[in-house]
Amino acid sequence: MPTTLSQSNLPGLELVHRGKVRDVYALDSKRLLMVATDRLSAFDVVLPNPIPGKGEMLTQISNFWFGQTEHLVPNHLLHTPLAEVLPAGTDLKLYAKRAVVTRRLQPVPVECIARGYIIGSGWKDYQKTGAICGIPLPAGLQQAQKLPEPIFTPSTKAAVGDHDENVSFDAVVNLVGRELAEKVRDATLAIYSWAAAYAAERGIILADTKFEFGTDEDGKLYVMDEMLTPDSSRYWPADSYRVGISPPSYDKQFVRDWLETQPWNKTAPGPQIPAEVIARTAAKYAEALERLAGIRLD
Repeated sequence: MPTTLSQSNLPGLELVHRGKVRDVYALDSKRLLMVATDRLSAFDVVLPNPIPGKGEMLTQISNFWFGQTEHLVPNHLLHTPLAEVLPAGTDLKLYAKRAVVTRRLQPVPVECIARGYIIGSGWKDYQKTGAICGIPLPAGLQQAQKLPEPIFTPSTKAAVGDHDENVSFDAVVNLVGRELAEKVRDATLAIYSWAAAYAAERGIILADTKFEFGTDEDGKLYVMDEMLTPDSSRYWPADSYRVGISPPSYDKQFVRDWLETQPWNKTAPGPQIPAEVIARTAAKYAEALERLAGIRLD
């Protein structure tokens, strides 16, 4: 059975950040311990019910992709055994598949998004302006249509409870400088293109995805946090893909669809999630992990 963890508690370690899903602890000046909990967020609100095993699945699929793409961009993983860093008395089984030791990097303050298809907020932008993040696109595109080529559409990083805001590449240049902006753009598109081709061979379309990057004291760029998970990416089964509709996806869409039927104003706290919706959501995460990475968690 998967473990369930809504919130980590590691006495003696300094809690640096508690995000929507991940709890991050400082080990020392150069290393962090990152724990993926089973918290679930939707519409930028952390919901009251966890998804059992979700953090384990997110960590395993991220680790898989980090390993597959390290020839393109180095990543934050250090592969330090958890038993060496967890406080005495900690249940190792609870953290074994959901926690990793990473480099302690300076985050690039931008959500780095690659889009190969027009969907979600990009589709809404296109309908209004004919462009996404200031990038002009051909007229007459339909919802979920494949773009002529993948595009880099960054957004600002919002605090928990706030919404990210799409911005232009020039805005990223103004924020971090041209050299770093070009590095994260090129890394984003390189990883996306490689991963999209890999997923396509397994009958899955990678419509879009979001990366986070950080730099070390020498300015070297690393991809970090999570990578190509169903939380940070839009995966579609190729056999049910159709242009003109929003295709079914390997993520928390069951939860989003259920929430849309509830009398809820999309602010915290969210409603209690029914057991059936939780189970179907967990099954989608598990299916994505197995189809993409060949990993099955009991």
